[in-house]
Amino acid sequence: MANAMTAATPSAPQGNLRSAGAGDTLFKGLCFSAAMLLMLTLVGLIVSLVIGGWPAISHFGFKFLTSSAWDPVTDEYGAAGPVVGTLVTAFMAMVMALPLAFGIAVFLVEFCPKRIANWVSTAVELLAGIPSIVYGMWGLFVLAPWFAEHVQMPIIMNLDPESFWGKVLYGVPNGANIFTASLILAVMVLPYIATVLRELLLTVPPHVREAAYGMGCTPFEVVRAIMLPTVGRSAIGAVMLGLGRALGETMAVTFIIGNSHAFPDSLFASGSTIASTIANEFTEATGELHISALIALGLVLFAITFTTLAAARLLIGREQH
Repeated sequence: MANAMTAATPSAPQGNLRSAGAGDTLFKGLCFSAAMLLMLTLVGLIVSLVIGGWPAISHFGFKFLTSSAWDPVTDEYGAAGPVVGTLVTAFMAMVMALPLAFGIAVFLVEFCPKRIANWVSTAVELLAGIPSIVYGMWGLFVLAPWFAEHVQMPIIMNLDPESFWGKVLYGVPNGANIFTASLILAVMVLPYIATVLRELLLTVPPHVREAAYGMGCTPFEVVRAIMLPTVGRSAIGAVMLGLGRALGETMAVTFIIGNSHAFPDSLFASGSTIASTIANEFTEATGELHISALIALGLVLFAITFTTLAAARLLIGREQH
């Protein structure tokens, strides 16, 4: 009887097992190759930036990061102005965009009727698809003139130039400055952060929120005590997504920041970023040292972005433990 049952038990053909094992090995090999290709591309990018920027780095040394001089005629180049402009515009953009993005996400999840929320969320997502050059042209032809007439001029006319705020808000009233560039960046990163935060808040189980409301919690208490702690670590990723976009944005900032290599001394002063400097001068650079300085700027931007993302990753790792 046992022999009959054994004989009746179906067994997988050996050929199928061998082909399945070979296919699994091939699949693993393809995945490994894709990962290694990405790493090789990253290493190649770093090596190319180091080799291309080495003449400027070796010529100027650490002074390249501390000097704001940028004169192609005398071959004097310093990255301090673009570096500060990049950091200031990105920081100000995040300060302006984060509260709005958080408010939009909470409104769409907690307060907005479902039949309207889908339309509003779609509109927010469409903002992320607008090309950056469109934002830049809008900023140059619409925002900058309006800002100069209705914001800068009244401030300049009513503030003492020697006062603290007079010095902080001093600048040529043409609308092209650090602040307006930050405002454009804030508008650009807002849909990215708001969309990701909305999706994260939607992952909070509905019965958890309903239980909190049943205990008498207010919407603010539900958001602060339940929803935010639940998505806290993932929300850092949303912030980093917006920050990475702000640090590397090129065309929109190039249109509106004023493109001055001098060290910015006020919010309404003209300035430049690393990306805008490279975009403005790379096609016109003819000297070897000039080209090398622009490539070195690219290396600095890569280092800033990598350091920012690494710090965020470290912060997420600590929170997980």
